[in-house]
Amino acid sequence: MKAVKKLVVLLSFGALLPLAASAKSAEEAYVESASKAPGVPVPVAVVTPRNISADYAGSTVELAFTVDTAGTPTSLKVVSSPDAMLAKIVMDAVKRWRFEPAKKNGSAVATNVLLPVRISDASARFAAN
Repeated sequence: MKAVKKLVVLLSFGALLPLAASAKSAEEAYVESASKAPGVPVPVAVVTPRNISADYAGSTVELAFTVDTAGTPTSLKVVSSPDAMLAKIVMDAVKRWRFEPAKKNGSAVATNVLLPVRISDASARFAAN
């Protein structure tokens, strides 16, 4: 009789195993809910400067700013940069970027952004990381 009870309990756990495997961890649930909240604004128009020295290839400039409800970056500040001139060039370019603003309940919302911009080569290409 005890063996039958153990078998029933074991089979019950076995039947629940697929449900447990499909359950989300707390981290996965948080990430999923955050992705439905105001998320990261998506760049839709990126301006690339043409006057960056080859010496800056591989450098990163980190900017903090707000993307307003119209998708315009405002209140730009340099968080880190290897050089003040490079920071100015990158900031001037990012000021002209346009974003698809984040949305909350279907309406555009202003969102704070921390954007690392990596200079990838001497031809003044850079990418948001």
